[in-house]
Amino acid sequence: MRNIGPVQAVVTATEYDRGPTAAELDAIDAEMPLISAEVELLDAQIIVLDRVPSEVDERRLRRARRRVLAARRELANLSAAAFVPEVGA
Repeated sequence: MRNIGPVQAVVTATEYDRGPTAAELDAIDAEMPLISAEVELLDAQIIVLDRVPSEVDERRLRRARRRVLAARRELANLSAAAFVPEVGA
């Protein structure tokens, strides 16, 4: 009779089975304002899906779009600033 044992590759977690790294968590944290703004925009869009938007709904949509654009701008500026070398260094 043969021993039945686990194969080492199956027991050991592969690269895809592990949780996010610290760098990945930092990237998610940096993008969180944009993610929150996009969720807020999506919520505002869902509210007006089955009805004619009222004035308050239109304001909510405009405000949510502006927040998304502002969050994208901030994220782009942070990304650009990370690659700009300091002058006079």
